[in-house]
Amino acid sequence: MAREPETHWVPNTDVYVCDSGVVIKVELAGMQRENLELVIEGHRLKISGQRGDGCRTTGHCKFLVMEINYGAFESLIELPPGYDLNLAKAAYQNGFLRIDVPCSASPTIADA
Repeated sequence: MAREPETHWVPNTDVYVCDSGVVIKVELAGMQRENLELVIEGHRLKISGQRGDGCRTTGHCKFLVMEINYGAFESLIELPPGYDLNLAKAAYQNGFLRIDVPCSASPTIADA
């Protein structure tokens, strides 16, 4: 039996600014926390992982509707200057990954 090619997808993501900084919210229903990877690359955040589905890999299913993405995914989010990804806090709950990125410390007169 021929193996299906590896699929790649991009999860639905909201990025918005609030008083405390930037919030990144990623829809990842059905994921296990240990299958997620977050990597900081300068002002960019790479979110990647793998969402598996046993039915698709066994080949014993005949789909009538197939709308849910499975397999490897990757999302790259570039933040504007002024936010510190190194101080970001992440939480995964109820199928959503939320990352809060605070504003960078503003330079004071003494720092200038």
